Parts: sequence; structure tokens; C-alpha cells
Amino acid sequence: MRTTSLAIALLAGIVALGGTIARAQDKTPSPSQSQGTSTDLAATYSTEQGQVTPSGAGSFWMQGASLDGAITFHRGFGFAANLTGLHTSHIAPGLGLNEIDAMAGPRYTFRFNSKSKHETRIFGEALLGGARGMTSVFPKTTGLSTHASSFAYQVGGGLDISITKHIAIRAVEADYVRSYLPNNGGNTQGRIRLGFGVTYHSQK
Repeated sequence: MRTTSLAIALLAGIVALGGTIARAQDKTPSPSQSQGTSTDLAATYSTEQGQVTPSGAGSFWMQGASLDGAITFHRGFGFAANLTGLHTSHIAPGLGLNEIDAMAGPRYTFRFNSKSKHETRIFGEALLGGARGMTSVFPKTTGLSTHASSFAYQVGGGLDISITKHIAIRAVEADYVRSYLPNNGGNTQGRIRLGFGVTYHSQK
């Protein structure tokens, strides 16, 4: 519950920040910017809070990176894909964890027009895919394994602030990530992932 509440608060903060920027910008996009297809490629530093069990026991932080690609169609609707790799060396004494998440799904992007004609973009998305845990210990019916896979999803959003026509700073991205890797404690993980980085933007 605490993790879900934090996720809602972070997403609300992104929306509020986007709204603040919007009030300082021209609210009426030109036809060339309101139509057409755009693509975005982002590379971000990612950090994620996790727990050994859903009750919050054994809380730890993972560090890593994400690659993010999106195609936005007419009126802001589009499709996004995300690949994230994370690592921690200590989820328990002498035990670490490597994790790779791969997901894809719909994204909606709202675009603001700045006075310099460079855009600021706020987006929300819901992605589905899988999580792969490695070099750790996962319980199985036949004993223990060093790896495991599960279904996973993430819901969240972010804010890109353009500094040139093609380059933007991803000021913040916040996602609620849920996976179902075995852990002898309900086999569920709900985490907050934060990201910061750069985006390459191309508009047709």
C-alpha cells in the first residue's frame, strides 16, 4: 500500500510540473506540431526500490539503466517499448540480484509549445512484458534456482524538456513496476522506479 501511494504521489508530481511549464508556454500548438508522427529514443539512469517480501522485509535499492523507444501518432497516441537492466549486490548477506525487464504497450504524450518552438512533452504509459531475475536465489518446488522469470507490468509517466530541436532532458520518469518472481512471500514484487536521462526526438 505504501509503495502504491508513493507511485500515485510521484505521478501527480509529474503532472503538476508539466502543468506549471504549460502555463509559461503557448498553449496552442501549430498545425505542423499537432499532427504527424514522431519518434523518441531515450537512455536513462534508473534506480528502483525493492523488497525481499511484499511485507517490506529486506528493503533494498537497485541501480541500472533503461533504453526507451516510442512512436507517437496523431493526437498524442502511440506505442512504447522499454528495456531495463538493474543490479544490487546486497538483498541479503552475501546475496545479490541482477534483473532485466522488457515491456511494451500504449503511451499517450501531451505536447507543449515553448516560445523557442522547442517542445516540452509529458507522457503516461501502461506497459506489459516480463521480468528475468538472475545470479540470486529463487525458491522452486524442487529446491532453489539461481534464475527465474515472470510476467510483469509497469504504469507511469515522465517529463521531457527540449534543449534543442532533437535533444531533450528527461527531467524525471516515475513508474510503478509489478512482477511475480518467486520469493516464498506471495511471489509478488511492487516497486517504484525512477529515471533521469536524455531523449532524442524526431518529428515528421
